Amino acid sequence: MYPLVELVTGLLFVGCYLEFGITQATIKWLFFICLIIILTVTDLRVRLLPDLITWPGFAAGVVFSAFVPPNDGAAFLLCLRLFHWLPPERALGVIEALLGAAFGSLMLWGAAALYKLVRRREGMGMGDVKMMAMAGAFLGIRNAFLVILLGTLLGSILGIAVIGVMYIRGAGRQLAERASKRGLGTVNRIRWVIASQYQLPLGTFLGIAALIVVFAFSSFSIDLSPRLR
Repeated sequence: MYPLVELVTGLLFVGCYLEFGITQATIKWLFFICLIIILTVTDLRVRLLPDLITWPGFAAGVVFSAFVPPNDGAAFLLCLRLFHWLPPERALGVIEALLGAAFGSLMLWGAAALYKLVRRREGMGMGDVKMMAMAGAFLGIRNAFLVILLGTLLGSILGIAVIGVMYIRGAGRQLAERASKRGLGTVNRIRWVIASQYQLPLGTFLGIAALIVVFAFSSFSIDLSPRLR
């Protein structure tokens, strides 16, 4: 895995240069890519999204957004329509970062709370929520939403595929046979229950989705400045 991670990191750095050139945006996205790679690989290997990465990453996202804002228009509209006043450009970028962090983390936290209410068990850890706070600070509201949408979609598709493969290959057959002899159900039904309990690391898919969003959508911005004139 180590050389593969190094190779992917190098390719992403080259892609970042080709996409953004030598600009402030490049520095921001290189830093973000490093954070995302660490979180993606760590969650894949040990099912952990360390606070040592997410919280400093959140702070870095806020600082970077003062110089390279997400420019999705959310802070502009909020300040103009609610307060009829626009703060300085850098302050506007910080507000966009905070809005993106709040939106990304609260949306994921709400989904986790709803899952626990319906299924009576944990569906994701708070590490995923903190990761989206960090990603939202870099990306803003619009792109944070895209990360959650793409990440959960990728995770769902691959999760269903993995469960299907585990079931077809006979995972948990011996355990299911012993449970069936005790009258807990048919072998196939118990095997399906065992396979369906397998959990994929959501943070890994959120990380992959975040990288897709950086290269596919981060260069698009909403310019609302003409409305000031």
